[in-house]
Amino acid sequence: MTGAEILMESLLAQGVDTVFGYPGGQIMPVYDKLYDYSDRLRHILVRHEQGAIHAAQGYARVKNVPGTVMVTSGPGATNVVTGIADAMIDSTPVVVIAGQVSNAALGTDAFQETDFVNLTTPITKWTYQIRRPEDVAWAVARAYYIASSGRPGPVVLDFTKDGQTGLAEYVPARCDYIRSYVTDHEPSDALLTRAAAMIDAAQRPFVVFGHGIVLSGAEDALKAFLYKGDIPAGSTLLGLSSLDSDDTHFKGMLGMHGNLAPNVMTQNCDLLIAVGMRFDDRVTGTVKTYAKQAKVIHIDIDPSEIGKIISVDLGILGDAKQVLTRLTELIGSRTRTEWNHFTDDIKAVEKLKVINPELRPGDGAINPGEVVDIVAKVCQGDAIVVTDVGQNQMLAARYSRFKGVSASFVTSGGLGTMGFGLPAAMGAKVALPGRRVCLFVGDGGFQMTMQELGTLMQEGIGVKIVLVNNNWLGNVRQWQELFLGKRYSATRMLNPEYSRIAEAYGISYDSVEDRADLLPAVERLFADDAPAILQVHVREEANVFPMIPPGKSVSEIMLNKTEWI
Repeated sequence: MTGAEILMESLLAQGVDTVFGYPGGQIMPVYDKLYDYSDRLRHILVRHEQGAIHAAQGYARVKNVPGTVMVTSGPGATNVVTGIADAMIDSTPVVVIAGQVSNAALGTDAFQETDFVNLTTPITKWTYQIRRPEDVAWAVARAYYIASSGRPGPVVLDFTKDGQTGLAEYVPARCDYIRSYVTDHEPSDALLTRAAAMIDAAQRPFVVFGHGIVLSGAEDALKAFLYKGDIPAGSTLLGLSSLDSDDTHFKGMLGMHGNLAPNVMTQNCDLLIAVGMRFDDRVTGTVKTYAKQAKVIHIDIDPSEIGKIISVDLGILGDAKQVLTRLTELIGSRTRTEWNHFTDDIKAVEKLKVINPELRPGDGAINPGEVVDIVAKVCQGDAIVVTDVGQNQMLAARYSRFKGVSASFVTSGGLGTMGFGLPAAMGAKVALPGRRVCLFVGDGGFQMTMQELGTLMQEGIGVKIVLVNNNWLGNVRQWQELFLGKRYSATRMLNPEYSRIAEAYGISYDSVEDRADLLPAVERLFADDAPAILQVHVREEANVFPMIPPGKSVSEIMLNKTEWI
């Protein structure tokens, strides 16, 4: 077989059913063979390579298997670099297969040659250049194993053109162990026993959990642990949907625009139990004042994260599901009623000062939070919520509701990539076509990748797009207003007529300016499974509160422009 044929067979052997990609000169032999496999490998032709990588991320995030990307060399490859970096920091398993010039042309600055190996090595788990057809099956098996095992992440295969066209015997390959790559960390019995004793002795333990819960499938294990110990918990941005929004032990989202209760509990607990999260600065605020009163237990599958940012009293290396299951067996059954109700008053303050003004403002322009709230009521917690980056992201995180199904919140967390939303929603819908997928996107992020409307059109991918339009780069404008003396530099947006864009792509479109029209429009949006856009014109000067300003402590929270706690 040719190397390209071996690639096709190897992808099928890994269970790959969908590839997001864009053809070009140095990957053309692979695309030629893909023609013969079109009944077994679905190829989604995106409109830009950035769309391919973000779509693969969305696919991976909801299906918990690696997404697959195929692009050509040079600009095709470099166009996926942002998405690779995004996948790395958010622990998303993707495999990128990039064409490359022939072996003889390597290093000659040949047409559309870039050193993609060295370009991507710092932002991948593994990067490998396939130069011979004999190495294809081995490399593919290794790539998918590395991408999906341990702490997941991106892998790049740089595939030379003569490696694609050369001939070799196809020998199916498996990979479930690499000597120098250890992913199965058996948690120490002694450390688990110590952790259980610390938990039992604590009067005010608090769990902060992140994306690791979703990645390890630890949702039920987390719930069992919290219920046995009667321990309250808060989620990072990427941990959302791991617990139902109305779970009695779930106190909300942590961090800069998070709920008051989990931030206050962080600063008042006597034991902080961190599970599958990395203490991002958006969660901790200034590190020197973060949870200084508490002992800290950190549970993570990645040894580099334990103690990296926050000093810990006990670090447990291991899979979140396995560790939580073992801890639940070891801890005593407790009732911590007073601690669970510790923040009842502060929750009432948030409702009075933040939530009610956002969701029930009375007259005037629509608030962006109202839009999220109406969608949440119509979808009743069962939609996959995808966001772009900015105010739309934070408000979607704050006011969406989740019930019964994890991995239902997809966003760009660590890198904060504008333009992520539309292609990621597309990938999520391809992965789980039976689920409703709702994208919240601002006018800025939408215009970064709105060419992917062409992919929705061609493939009939039923993403519901809620375009929250305030005619600004809203998140930057908010910072300029609050911290830079209202010096609005390069943040005002002159937007196109989106109805004409939707019409050009043959996609259903609706627009709302009056509050009375919002609920009927949202109900129409979700009445079928076809792709559709609902533009909602919202209050232009809207801000997202609460807010922990940059450089401030988790204890220093703005409720609005004039009030703090």
